[in-house]
Amino acid sequence: MKAYQKELRIKALNRGFHLITQEIIKQLPEIEQINIGTLHLFIKHTSASLSINENCDSSVREDMERFFNTTVDRHNPIFTHTYEGEDDMPAHIKSSLIGASITIPITQGTLNLGTWQGIYLNEHRNHSTHRSIVATIMGL
Repeated sequence: MKAYQKELRIKALNRGFHLITQEIIKQLPEIEQINIGTLHLFIKHTSASLSINENCDSSVREDMERFFNTTVDRHNPIFTHTYEGEDDMPAHIKSSLIGASITIPITQGTLNLGTWQGIYLNEHRNHSTHRSIVATIMGL
């Protein structure tokens, strides 16, 4: 059994749903050493999230952003947690709804994603900083 863990740094992104599959692969050449295993990704932030979704048509990412902004309206008067601005509490809610981690199978040295699947970093703040993702690879 092989195990690797490293912390990845993703540059600051605008609010929205961003396809980061190639960035993850670029920062994790260790994936190529695994025949059968898994990649677990965990984002170390409460105002961003990770998910797997459409990797081809950017309108999916735009629609996801519109849906979550409509569902969790930053102007909703019920929010009292606004320490870092009006997008603070909505960002935490979006992060909780989507999740902080994903696990992807590794098969013969590559991520075993479906044809139309990609890894998303979902940025829920209007103004973000870089994001840290802990990557854990385990396998044979």
